[in-house]
Amino acid sequence: MRDICEKMESFEQLCQRRRSIRKYTSQPVEQEKIDYLLRCALMAPSGKRLTPWEFVVVRDTATIRAMAPCKEYGAGMLETAMAAIVVAVDTHVSATALYDGAIAAEHLLLAAAEQGLGACWCHIEGRDEAESLIKQLTGVPDDLTVICVVTLGYKDEERRVYELDKLRYDKIHNERF
Repeated sequence: MRDICEKMESFEQLCQRRRSIRKYTSQPVEQEKIDYLLRCALMAPSGKRLTPWEFVVVRDTATIRAMAPCKEYGAGMLETAMAAIVVAVDTHVSATALYDGAIAAEHLLLAAAEQGLGACWCHIEGRDEAESLIKQLTGVPDDLTVICVVTLGYKDEERRVYELDKLRYDKIHNERF
């Protein structure tokens, strides 16, 4: 058992290598991996365990490519993604719905890295035209708020891991700011 534990990646190591990947190969993402990511997202914490989130899995590349013009900048990763997960929330369910949805999206991103996939957060919330297009393409009801689209695929770019000695430790304050 000890050998297995020694070979496992630590959470810090996972966070260190998880980077936003914006270019993907044409290799399809296996359904088993998408199912795993979704299970992880469903385990995310939420205020009063109200789970205000909804997920729309998009595997049709024509639909994913049609999402790309949703924003002038910051949506280019939709041009090569092989899958995407739209994260939407019902803000009427909970005052913390947006935060809860963001935590669930982060679970998707970390699980993707753990599975050897590239992933990237494409922010939608607060951008009316972008949200309208995403809702039109995916059928998300008008009473829900789309927070983001998490793009998925096998990496067609490499990003350096975070260097621990270059982290912004000056952002940490003890007891008082």
